[in-house]
Amino acid sequence: MAAEDQPLGTLEELPQSYRDELRKLNLVPLWPSLRSLLPPKVPARQTSPTYWPYQSIKPLLMQAGDLTPIEKAERRVLVLANPGHGLEKMQASSAIYLGMQLLLPGEWAPSHRHTPNAVRMVVEGEGAWTTVDGERCQMSRGDLILTPTGLWHEHGHDGSDPVIWLDVLDLPLAHYLEVSYHLNGDRQNTKQSQGNRAYARAGVVPTPVFGRSGRRYPMLRYPWTDARAALQSLAEDQPDLEAVQVTYINPETGEDAENILGFHALMLRPGQTLTLPARSPAAVYHAIEGAARVAAGGQGFDLRSADTCCIPGYCTTTLANLSGSEPAFLFVADESPLHRKLGVYEIRADEQPSMPSQS
Repeated sequence: MAAEDQPLGTLEELPQSYRDELRKLNLVPLWPSLRSLLPPKVPARQTSPTYWPYQSIKPLLMQAGDLTPIEKAERRVLVLANPGHGLEKMQASSAIYLGMQLLLPGEWAPSHRHTPNAVRMVVEGEGAWTTVDGERCQMSRGDLILTPTGLWHEHGHDGSDPVIWLDVLDLPLAHYLEVSYHLNGDRQNTKQSQGNRAYARAGVVPTPVFGRSGRRYPMLRYPWTDARAALQSLAEDQPDLEAVQVTYINPETGEDAENILGFHALMLRPGQTLTLPARSPAAVYHAIEGAARVAAGGQGFDLRSADTCCIPGYCTTTLANLSGSEPAFLFVADESPLHRKLGVYEIRADEQPSMPSQS
């Protein structure tokens, strides 16, 4: 019998008097729980494959706009909660929080800053903006806007129709580490410069007098028009490339745009089916344009425009474009930067365990 199959002693096998003495001293025997903490080959996961259809969410979000004024909500959000973690924990995965946020015409969500990192993926509507650290970022469908840890940010709406976006935060991790809090602030004065203009051309960065900016977040708004054009150019330039994908990065350093969660855009050619290997991080898939089926762990979800799903780590994932004539574009958020920092990032092309390299 392999060591991992050898049964270990249980708590019930220990005398009650011994257990009582342990409890008095706040002690717990490890061996009854060892296999649940360190299971063989594949980690124990609470994250379950979960699907959130936008067409079902939007009416409830609009109803929230009627029921709760912005002054009583501060941020009017419906949280996309993963049932595997329990809805009360309000998390999509172990490190990812998702929420659909509504801003109505004329509303202002007041300035604050907080310890968790956040991004906004704009779902629909025009006329809204987010000011981050004094930089006013217009919000259009598919745009990605960063509101990193510690930076002041606020949301406003000068348009005529509701604006909705997807919030993605590393809130579960900050909450687990007991470092999650926010501070309220005054309305911001806006700057004229915009990072998405200064860094609009790939391969070059501003270097006045041969110097770099040194800013951790030199670019706060990543327009969808640019990301979409990059994907289309990549597909045209490399027609044999199987995975047409780009990653949102810090243009000064090439590092991930934020330091805990990774953000990517992926294009599926008409009729394409793409199989992604099992990786350690959980991933969120959100349809920006087109329709795609996301299948993993024996479950599959058909994503239409603005639908979202979450796939746990260590699952081979199949993505299939449901259209034979039009490309599909997906936004992907995952925990890969965190896993790399912890030294646990892993790809299992053959689904066999192999400890990650620590080189």
